[in-house]
Formats: sequence, C-alpha cells, structure tokens
Amino acid sequence: MVTPAQGAPLQASGTACPTGKAVQAAALEDITFLWPGQTQPTLRIPSFTLAQGETLFLSGPSGGGKSTLISLIAGILQPATGRVMVNGTRMDSLPRSARDALRGDFIGLVFQQFNLIPHLSMLNNVLLPCRFSAVRAQRAAEMDGSPEQSAQRLLKTLGLGSELWNKNVARLSVGQQQRVAAARALVGAPPLIMADEPTSALDADRRADFLHLLLRQCAEAGSSLLFVSHDAALADMFARRVSLAHINRLHDGECS
Repeated sequence: MVTPAQGAPLQASGTACPTGKAVQAAALEDITFLWPGQTQPTLRIPSFTLAQGETLFLSGPSGGGKSTLISLIAGILQPATGRVMVNGTRMDSLPRSARDALRGDFIGLVFQQFNLIPHLSMLNNVLLPCRFSAVRAQRAAEMDGSPEQSAQRLLKTLGLGSELWNKNVARLSVGQQQRVAAARALVGAPPLIMADEPTSALDADRRADFLHLLLRQCAEAGSSLLFVSHDAALADMFARRVSLAHINRLHDGECS
C-alpha cells in the first residue's frame, strides 16, 4: 500500500477492474436502496469494491447518500436488492445480531458527530469495541499486551497524553473528541475503517494533521480506509478517489 507520505497519484475513477481472487475489504453488487415511502432509490450501485489495505476517498455533496452507503456496508441498513460483502462474508444475508457481531469484529467507524459516550472517560470510550468484541480484544492484546495498553498507545500516538485518559469526553475540545473517536475505531486493528465526514468541524491545518495520523495508523495496522467527505481538497492524501455520482450511475460491466 502506498502511504500518503509518498505522495501517491490518484487513480482515475474509471480504472480497469482489478484481477485476482483476493478477498475484498468490502464489495457491493447490484445494490438498490430506498428509504421507506420512496418510489425512487437513493442508491443504485451495480459494483463497488474496496481492496484490502486500500485507502479510498469517496466524494459527493452533503445529503447525496454517502452516509447511507457506509450504513449499508456496516450492516446498519439493508439493501432492497443486491449483495454486500465484508471481509468475504455476505453481510446483507445475516440476521441483525450476526450483522452487529460482524461489524464489531471487522469494522471501525468514525462518525461525523463522533458518537462518544459522554459519561465515560476518554480511555473507556476507546475500549468500548474491545468490550463488545472478543476478536477486537484479542487482536489488541496480541499487538500490545492488553486492550488497555493498545488503547493507551493509540491515544499517545494521536497526541492525547495520559493526563487526559480519565477525563470525561464531554469536557474535551472538538479536536480531542475527534481523535478519541479515531482511536476507538482503530483499537483492535479492524480490517476495515470507515470515516463519515469526521473533519467537517476542523480548520484546514487540523484536518490535514488528523488525516496524516489516521492514514498512518491504518497503514501500520494493514486496515483498509473508506473516507467519505464532500471536501475534495482532501482527496490527494488517498491512493484512490471515487465520486458517489460515478458509482451510482454505472452500467453493467463497469467497475468503480
């Protein structure tokens, strides 16, 4: 994988379909999604893939369906038609409890509003995925000795020192909360990280700093990153760029 420090050129949206049989981090086929009461779909995606270890910038206007796409991949929403594959498992065919378990084991999410638990400390917010997923807890222990040590390492790497770990997250700055949300997504090295407009509340310098940290941590863990944003100025930091409008208009036989 090319890291952002190497300045990798963007691949065009219409590059040839990848060859080989490697398991994709995420793959969608013949997807249609409609919200209740709609007669026209919000998303109609013939094909979309995210390779293992790939960093991908997904662009599109606010309200265009980017968050809906993330929720489909994560198994939070279900498509009307089509298949959603995550790490080689068909997510959309699973019952809700199994989708929740798969998401907890294999997906780290960074939400636009961070979705931190306000009454918990910084450290306990980061540890939540390991509380709910034995797989994430085991990976964290293998990497750092224990989930707690793994969470502490991530917080240190993201510039959050030990004097803050027991601080209630409601008392943190927006930038600090954002980094806690990233550490929570990264703990236990899930194969797929998805970030939904996580930099919208930050100025340009802090956006760039945060993205460098996020990309470096994904590279070290070997995690794929799907980063969703309407801010096209960030795209040069990623190995590939795709617009939602492009994948939402593909015809059979094309690939994203």
